[in-house]
Amino acid sequence: MQDAAPQTIHLADYRPYPFRLDEVDLTFRLAPGATRVLSRIRFVPLEAGADLWLDGEGLRLISARIDGTALAISPDSTGLRIPATALPSGPFLWEAEVEIAPQANTALEGLYMSGGMYCTQCEAEGFRKITFYPDRPDVMAPFRVRVEGDMPVLLSNGNLLAEGPGWADWFDPWPKPAYLFALVAGDLRAHSGRFTTRSGRDVALNIWVRPGDEGRCDWALQSLIRSMEWDEQVYGREYDLDIFNIVAVDDFNMGAMENKGLNIFNSKLVLASPETATDTDYERIEAVIAHEYFHNWTGNRITCRDWFQLCLKEGLTVYRDQQFTGDMRSHAVKRIEDVLVLRARQFREDAGPLAHPVRPESFVEINNFYTATVYEKGAELIGMLRRLVGNEGYARALDLYFSRHDGQACTIEDWLKVFEDATGRDLTQFKRWYEQAGTPRVSVREDWRDGRFTLTLSQHLPATPGQPEKRPLHIPVAVGLLGPNGDEVVPTTILELTEVEQQFVFDGLAARPIPSILRDFSAPVILDHPQDDAARAFVLAHDTDPFTRWEAGRALSKQVLARMITEGTSPAADWLDGMARVLRDDTLDPAFRALALRLPGEDDMAQTLHDAGLVPDPDRIHRARTRMAETLARHLSADLPSLWASLRQSGPFSPTAEAAGARALRNTVLALLNRIDDGRHAAAAWAEASTMTDRIAALGCLIESGRGTAELAEFASQWAHDRLVMDKWFAVQISHAKPDLAVETTARLASRPDFDWKNPNRFRAVIGALAANHAGFHQGDGSGYRLVADWLIRLDPVNPQTAARMSTAFETLARYDADRQDLIREELARLQVTPGLSRDLSEMTARMLG
Repeated sequence: MQDAAPQTIHLADYRPYPFRLDEVDLTFRLAPGATRVLSRIRFVPLEAGADLWLDGEGLRLISARIDGTALAISPDSTGLRIPATALPSGPFLWEAEVEIAPQANTALEGLYMSGGMYCTQCEAEGFRKITFYPDRPDVMAPFRVRVEGDMPVLLSNGNLLAEGPGWADWFDPWPKPAYLFALVAGDLRAHSGRFTTRSGRDVALNIWVRPGDEGRCDWALQSLIRSMEWDEQVYGREYDLDIFNIVAVDDFNMGAMENKGLNIFNSKLVLASPETATDTDYERIEAVIAHEYFHNWTGNRITCRDWFQLCLKEGLTVYRDQQFTGDMRSHAVKRIEDVLVLRARQFREDAGPLAHPVRPESFVEINNFYTATVYEKGAELIGMLRRLVGNEGYARALDLYFSRHDGQACTIEDWLKVFEDATGRDLTQFKRWYEQAGTPRVSVREDWRDGRFTLTLSQHLPATPGQPEKRPLHIPVAVGLLGPNGDEVVPTTILELTEVEQQFVFDGLAARPIPSILRDFSAPVILDHPQDDAARAFVLAHDTDPFTRWEAGRALSKQVLARMITEGTSPAADWLDGMARVLRDDTLDPAFRALALRLPGEDDMAQTLHDAGLVPDPDRIHRARTRMAETLARHLSADLPSLWASLRQSGPFSPTAEAAGARALRNTVLALLNRIDDGRHAAAAWAEASTMTDRIAALGCLIESGRGTAELAEFASQWAHDRLVMDKWFAVQISHAKPDLAVETTARLASRPDFDWKNPNRFRAVIGALAANHAGFHQGDGSGYRLVADWLIRLDPVNPQTAARMSTAFETLARYDADRQDLIREELARLQVTPGLSRDLSEMTARMLG
């Protein structure tokens, strides 16, 4: 079925819903091809003369009644309307029965089936595919749900009231919008625990999985317990139901969903064992478990008035999960990792045709705005607020936010107002961060004379689609000054840049300092700070701030690599020696050393060159980066084998940050050795690997060195039964393929019977891996573009959400040469004229084509 003509929704057009819902009572009679949903909803009119509009898509209406009187109504493709003249003047009871087909629901939105299990995904607008309802986040009500079916486990939101053979009754007393509704039914097993809140409430905890997966749930359960403890200690937020359920689902468009009391997770973010999950998986599971739990207050108890306010819950909750991970692991390493993600995803988004404000002004399909800008940049805005008001001011503002707005659907204006009321700060200018798209560029000039050091900071926000003119932002720039001997002569100070250009003066200094600017990455900006290699090496050696120390090394690496790409030079001796010092410094956190030794990525360098006004050549970038890695490996060759051997771990596996950091450094060293030893150490690493972290690292190295055929066969033979592990097997072959083999490798793997392209995880593991292989995807003949577009056309009728999100592979088209731009536009145009194209993918292609 072709989507209706796309309609643009505007923030300015928001109007409150003219009815209040006092109670929602739902009954589900489950059947794969014909589930019946019975609804009883008590409406209270708030506005005289208002029609009753109920959203509904793909529903077969069996019956509808108001106060017991049957209605003769016919819904259209988007819902049904009952005119005010047909409604009682006071409160009334709406009753309806509809039929839906979960088994046929391949879009994985609403109620669908995954491997014989019923599950739901209702954010953002999936509930309208379950029953007729005002499916908008500002309509909140308590839900009473009865689930009937022949499944042994029947779950919904809230507390379990009663159950028997083939039925279960649930009640969620906390008013919630429909997007937080959840239902799961299937043959499941629980890995259980308990948690006692600080007020003494005893909470039953369950991780529900398919039979056979019970042994891979404990890390998720312990992560949940740590999250609950942390939220009480740091934010004073206590859990408010008697039970907390998490369900692992194999077919899921997102990572996880924070439905009240019944979180539904992509299986890859629940299941973990040393044999099947990498250290990255363990950290990601811990973070996402925390993220969804933290939503209980920042998203559920206080939700969004409308979907334009999505960053209100997501930006704040991402910031909270980042804090949590920093407390559980390493704040310095976590901050660097977050900035790497921000630059790779959000800066890229800001620089292209998909740029949009943290709070958009309009959209066609809200699913297309679950973006890095809303999540990651939204989190950066919370961090900037905290820097501007201080830790105590932040704590007061959050306490006021929770007390003032509990049970409400709120806006960004509500959020900023609590900060103003709690701290006395005027945040009028800061609000522009939510309204203006693009990544600001902050330029720095230095002046030194007679003991006075002056920093001149200027800001520029480039034009973005629909926003040609920008106003100055309120930018907190954290600065420290280092003396000639490396001592810190001025500790971290927050400079508030509010004008296009401002000067900041430091007096009474004995010698010209070396400035350390944008400490802890205090604002999501691009810093233009002209420094020579010696100054950057000095900061790398002496800075007290871990982020700016790492950033100095990173900037130095990018400078060296840019010259190699554009001028054909060799890596500078100063850079090689600086990297050697990092490698040999046993006082540094191993995870930090691993990050510091990581070379800039190819996509990162393409954006860097584009920002400098150059046209990046993916092939030249790949060749130069390969040569840089080989030169570095040869320079460090005397140290690498012994360091690799010294980092070998014995004894039982530990998922702690310390153990994971040591493995990260060891595998970073392995990758360097692999550049100069023809895969010998990688073969040894494969033979001795006892964890999935080490196994995947060794396999990637073997593939890059032209080996690995036998090891890939062994891996597939051992893990063919495990879908999540096989996702890694698919992805590692494409991500480590040589550029001229990447498309061929992808096509070969996509032709296998076990390439289940309807499963989002498997699709991302294959097609997403090609898009991430920079030089492979951007082959000059356009074969990478054609292959991805072919698969998007095939996927779109089945799963529009995943197809639309994967289409962002094309968002960087403006970076490249005219030939590549033409090839990308040709594929986008082909997508756009595909018959029956979904609203999701149609909006994305139109935006990218401009």
